[in-house]
Amino acid sequence: MSILQKIVFMDSLNAALASAPRPLVFTNGVFDLLHPGHVTHLEEARALGRTLIVAINSDNSARALGKGFNRPINGSHFRSIMLAALESVSLVTVFEELNPISVMQRIQPDIYVKGGDYDISKLKEAPVVKSWGGTTRVLPFFKGYSTSDLIAHIQRA
Repeated sequence: MSILQKIVFMDSLNAALASAPRPLVFTNGVFDLLHPGHVTHLEEARALGRTLIVAINSDNSARALGKGFNRPINGSHFRSIMLAALESVSLVTVFEELNPISVMQRIQPDIYVKGGDYDISKLKEAPVVKSWGGTTRVLPFFKGYSTSDLIAHIQRA
């Protein structure tokens, strides 16, 4: 499958999922400046199932998260292409809301994955995934890498 074929718009999501092998693993985030922490997280997430679906915040949604007035640095199309180029990623989609619950309800993944900087007991998504029999996993955090750290490093240079 080509990189662009991995990028799926919401109106085509159900058709793309019809042929996706299970178990389905789902993760989400802004993924603004792709770094080793992202890549490691996605590799580990994919190892949990046969299909990894990554949902990224739209540009408006990312701005509303309060990450800074200049964020995201890269638009959703650029971020989608970068993620789709990774072998571990099966499908990429973009969501408009502040959290991915509506897209998760459409996908109904078997496994929902977040990075170790999240507390599973505070994730609003965890009970939603559990409602259809799925599980939520928090993977270890890859310390030393974040988009915010990269931006600060560039600004100091």
